[in-house]
Amino acid sequence: MENPSLDETNPTRLPEEQDAGAQPGETLPVTIDEDEAEFANTVPIPTEIVPAEQPAPPPEAPVEASGLEQTAPTPVPPPPAEPPVVEQPPAAGRRSPSIRLVIFLGILVILVLGALSAVAGYYSGIQQRQLAEKGLMAQSIQEQFDLGLQDMQAGRYDLARQRFEYVIQLEPDFPGVTDKLADVLVLLNATATPTVFFTPTPSPTPDLRGVQELYTQAQAHLENSEWTLAIDTLLALRKADPTFQAVWVDNKLYLALRYRGMDKILKSCDLEGGIYDLSQSNLFGPLDRDADNYLTWASLYLTGASFWELDWSQAVYYFAQVGPALPNLCDGSGITAAERYRLALIGYGDFLAKGGDWCGARDQYTLALSLGPDTTVEEALTNATLGCEGAPEQPPAASTPGTPTPTLPLGVTPTETVPPPEATPTETPPVEPSPTP
Repeated sequence: MENPSLDETNPTRLPEEQDAGAQPGETLPVTIDEDEAEFANTVPIPTEIVPAEQPAPPPEAPVEASGLEQTAPTPVPPPPAEPPVVEQPPAAGRRSPSIRLVIFLGILVILVLGALSAVAGYYSGIQQRQLAEKGLMAQSIQEQFDLGLQDMQAGRYDLARQRFEYVIQLEPDFPGVTDKLADVLVLLNATATPTVFFTPTPSPTPDLRGVQELYTQAQAHLENSEWTLAIDTLLALRKADPTFQAVWVDNKLYLALRYRGMDKILKSCDLEGGIYDLSQSNLFGPLDRDADNYLTWASLYLTGASFWELDWSQAVYYFAQVGPALPNLCDGSGITAAERYRLALIGYGDFLAKGGDWCGARDQYTLALSLGPDTTVEEALTNATLGCEGAPEQPPAASTPGTPTPTLPLGVTPTETVPPPEATPTETPPVEPSPTP
């Protein structure tokens, strides 16, 4: 409820001002500064001061008639009414910027905390999802491996092979899967081509005494590492009765041919025979890593030997791969791969020196000396160095058949594999006759 006694448009004079000589009820102007102008226009100011209501004096106690005179209590005057204090509103223009700054900072802090919480939750969710995926993947891999073992026991070799290959594709280091895949491949190759021959007429039951004896002899040869005798006995067993232990016979033929091929390559220097045995073993099942490496090195040795004294650059290229990897590998000549690599470098250096490429010859001689000392090569290296530096050393007029091909690049060690040189024509450059003085 609004007080009707208040004048909303005229300011009220304080009591101190009234005592200064102002007439009661007179309206005086109040000076308001600029900061309070806006607030003064919106807040009503009372024009009169309403005195507080005086409390009613307490009733006088009745005086009883008695012989003693009773003195009436002296009334206490009420305290003077204090004028109400008019509270001045705070200057809105001065404090509003600080309040806005605090509000802005508070909102900014809330946004930053919310963003950090969202990012932390996002990455935490990603980690949990990855862990869950890894757990499901490991469980799936284990299930596939177990199902592959069941398929292998049930004779479903093709399905087992697919399951083991799937496990290897997802986790190559899964324990035991490589061995099981090799066993399944051996069984597949053994059963892929049936060896049973059906005759149109019934035949009597064959006598298995000779077959059993061959089986026992084959086991003894395999235990004694007599690979050639084991292979002959197994082939005789297969010829006597193709149905007798067909899978076992195929597996043992694979092992015997593999080990005999490796012995021929490493011990007998019979590279052609070793390559043939390993190729035959590969028909029964895939070769392991060691056997496949020996097969590759033997093939590279024979290829490099085919270029011997015909194209030294090609010989260097092939023996640069075999010599550092398997230095003692040799063929029927008894020359090791390391020695062939050194001799090929010397031959290639001589060829480059005769063609006038002294810098290339110097590089080849340097590589050859790194494989072993040789006084002849040291002298050739000295001449090639002088020729490369521009000394008056002249190359001989005659040249050997063949065309120079790119040499090993600078900085390549003998153990590094060199890319094959580009093919160049093999015609011999004509020799110009020296002028007659």
